[in-house]
Amino acid sequence: MMNCKTIMLSALSLLATATWAQSYHYETVKGDPMQTRIYTLPNGLKVYTSVNKEKPRLQTYIAVRTGSRNDPKETTGLAHYLEHLMFKGTTHFGTSNLAAEQPLLDSIENRFEQYRHITDPVARKRWYEKIDSLSQLAAKYNIPNEYDKMMASIGSEGSNAYTSNDVTCYQEDIPNNEIDTWAKIQADRFQNMVIRGFHTELEAVYEEYNIGLSSDGNKEWTALGKKLYPTHPYGTQTTIGTQEHLKNPSIVNIKNYFHRYYVPNNVAICLAGDFDPNKAVATIDKYFGSWKPSTTLSRPEYAPVADLKQHVDTTVVGQEAENVILGWKFDKAASDQSDTLSFISDLLSNGKAGLMDVDLNQPMKVMSAGTGVEGLADYTTFIAEGEPKQGQKLEEVRDLMLAEIEKLKRGEFDENLMKAVLANKKLNMLRGLSSNRNRTEMMKDAFINGESWQHVVGQLDRMSKITKEQIVDFARRHFLDNYVCVYKRLGNDTTIHKIEKPHITPIPTNNDKHSDFLTAVVNSKPEPIQPQFIDFNKDLAKGKMKNGAEVLYKQNATDDLFDLSLVFPVGRENSKQLQVAADYLDYVGTATRSANDIKKAFYQLACDYSVSVSDDETRVSLSGLNENMPAALKLMGDYINHAKADAESYNKFVGLTLKSRNDAKGNQRVCFSALRQYGEYGPYNGFRNKMSADELHKANPQQLLAQLKNLGKYTLLYYGATPMKQLEATVAKSYPCTMKTTLPAARRYTRTTTTQNEVWIAPYDAKNIYMTQYLNENKQWTPEQAPVNALFGEYFGGGMNAIVFQELREARGLAYSAGAWLTTPDRKGDPECFNTYIITQNDKMTDCIKEFNQLLNNMPERQAGLDLAKQSLMKSIATARTTKFSVLNAYLTARKRGLNYDINRVIYDKLPSLTMADLVKFAKENISGKPYRYIILGDEKELDMNTLQKIGPVKRLTKEEIFGF
Repeated sequence: MMNCKTIMLSALSLLATATWAQSYHYETVKGDPMQTRIYTLPNGLKVYTSVNKEKPRLQTYIAVRTGSRNDPKETTGLAHYLEHLMFKGTTHFGTSNLAAEQPLLDSIENRFEQYRHITDPVARKRWYEKIDSLSQLAAKYNIPNEYDKMMASIGSEGSNAYTSNDVTCYQEDIPNNEIDTWAKIQADRFQNMVIRGFHTELEAVYEEYNIGLSSDGNKEWTALGKKLYPTHPYGTQTTIGTQEHLKNPSIVNIKNYFHRYYVPNNVAICLAGDFDPNKAVATIDKYFGSWKPSTTLSRPEYAPVADLKQHVDTTVVGQEAENVILGWKFDKAASDQSDTLSFISDLLSNGKAGLMDVDLNQPMKVMSAGTGVEGLADYTTFIAEGEPKQGQKLEEVRDLMLAEIEKLKRGEFDENLMKAVLANKKLNMLRGLSSNRNRTEMMKDAFINGESWQHVVGQLDRMSKITKEQIVDFARRHFLDNYVCVYKRLGNDTTIHKIEKPHITPIPTNNDKHSDFLTAVVNSKPEPIQPQFIDFNKDLAKGKMKNGAEVLYKQNATDDLFDLSLVFPVGRENSKQLQVAADYLDYVGTATRSANDIKKAFYQLACDYSVSVSDDETRVSLSGLNENMPAALKLMGDYINHAKADAESYNKFVGLTLKSRNDAKGNQRVCFSALRQYGEYGPYNGFRNKMSADELHKANPQQLLAQLKNLGKYTLLYYGATPMKQLEATVAKSYPCTMKTTLPAARRYTRTTTTQNEVWIAPYDAKNIYMTQYLNENKQWTPEQAPVNALFGEYFGGGMNAIVFQELREARGLAYSAGAWLTTPDRKGDPECFNTYIITQNDKMTDCIKEFNQLLNNMPERQAGLDLAKQSLMKSIATARTTKFSVLNAYLTARKRGLNYDINRVIYDKLPSLTMADLVKFAKENISGKPYRYIILGDEKELDMNTLQKIGPVKRLTKEEIFGF
């Protein structure tokens, strides 16, 4: 039942000088584990609140109930572009003289309206030059990044936004003592937005569009929408928009859109964290209460999309791995169909015991197969996706997945599976409560999809009442030959055409200017939050088991969940066979249990397991319901110590492994990861150090599995409710400790030094490049360097307020993503390194290199930026809290670096005394005029190779070299 409560807030909870009281009504739902309150202010603004006291921070979402679904047909991509412009300032910040700036902005707006109707290329170029010139005049008054500076000053983390079909959402993770300042900024932003810096930000959107051209997944999703929703914006227009519309933007349309949808009765503020909801809603009312609602709020409405009479096939091509997607159309996300669809998805695919897991993935009949549900405001899409084995046709994968759905329709599944699905959904719900972001996501989805909170909270209860007969009946009625099938095949996509780079004169960053609004925010002094650093002598317990294993223990007094890891100090540097053994384990059973039996047993226990291998350690991990921990641990110990290989499963596994490796060569991001590893470590690196195809074929699979039970002495990490002595006895019984490993000594991966400027380039056919400049002079990291390293990273290359982002994106529109950072080594004795990073269009590469090097060799000195960077770091550290299982991992991480204390304490204590002179000295000694290795993934045919050859010797690498096969 929905309960209505009334809270009387005293004058002190509203304004210190107020002499009146305000009453706020809120709604709650009985049995809500998040204890959510939903307020509705007089202007219609919704405020969702949920308290989680784990750390003194607050996740904030401001969700606008509009997205690309509501884009005008003639300017698609508008909602997304507006999202970008919302960071550019208001009538109060982002400008040094609004009165002088406004006429210029109006003129730019008018010129863009004319520009979008010009078709002659020469005339368009001339007109754009006029816009560019006018933008230079307006830019004299523009103060870029003031929003980012304010967010940095209050210690916000994860400052971002996104746009989708039905929503535009603005996100900040703030200290809980900054809610007043945050609300003040956001209220001004949503009521007084000004469109400025238009043409440079448009370039960032172009870059985002061009990056998306390389994603075959984007193509598939677009193709699915076109066929499944041919008369609805879900299928007729994309969030990023069309190329033609991005070339011809309309500021007029953007303003109209903003005034139509960015109104309080179309917005929800979602808050989760450690705060007082009564005071929070009063603060929000204080700043947002004057926001005028719309009396004519509406959105475009569309006739119902007709059901398909038979399945429809469509095909997209590209470089990435082949796969096939099936999609069915269902009712909106807020309907009760969503309960059944979620249930069906987990019955078919849950990673362990679903029909597709058991019948297709485990016996390796396909590369992979799975299902999912995307619920939107108007419709829900049920998805089945499969990847083929080597030589397997996509049509066969399709038929195998359809056969599993037919099996569901015939009721060929155990009711115990239904019970296990419910148990695991409850487990995931409990896990989700620890995440403020997860809480705000749920609130946001409910608001955007028009779903009552009572309906959200009641989902598990409703699902617990669904019977097998109802599942079967639903599947029989809805999963018919009415789906869309998208085949993703290998091929050259000739339809890809990037948006060409227009000429843009860099705008000034005006870092010597600041608005009064910014000054007030930076100088605000809320009651400070005191930092809490980990004390490794108090915040965890340490012990030793009788078998010699070290124990790191932390008690969970909050819930019935546990996390446990057995950490063995051997990894890929000891044996490249370890990763293969861990991967192959997933496909074998024991003499008494099949692989499927084992997965089903874990799923029924509502426990997850994994065996992960890193460079220098192997982890056997368990998590789930603590009452089932002993049974899960016993199951895991028996599994690893008695795993039984067989030739048939191993040969299939090798086939999947080799295909997966080959598929990776078609993925741009994976290729860049492989290239970076090669560029930084040389040919002996973690990416290449794999068993070859010949070694895989010749290996004895039982001997491979035997490595997993001969890893030597482990360290036990545990967070849960079981007392330490009882835990030790349980673990010793289920998982005996081998004192010595049979694996060879480690051969460490070693970063190569850079002694001269040089270019290492590997091929990838795309409209953009990925590039990093790598520097390693083999300087050893010491904890004393940590404060200046941290401050330099925040000031120079860290986020949207950093030098790199401001100069390369904001001032010049050269990239969508750019940054720079110092690498703190994971292990004592390893060197610290420096990297830049950028994704940009091929024809912008030369400009990017030039500008990046200007910044590296002559780091701009901006005292205000330094002060903000320092303020941001101090507040972030003060409000950080390492809790639960993370405390144990933090201890191990510190120990690997040779530390027995929390390094954040050193940074926090030293930051106040650091000066610009310290940073200038640091830059001159560590990044300026240094020999860099330019590591570039791109298509030589579209790059200015003359510029690269002038940098230094060019080393061309093949995909075979960087992948090692």
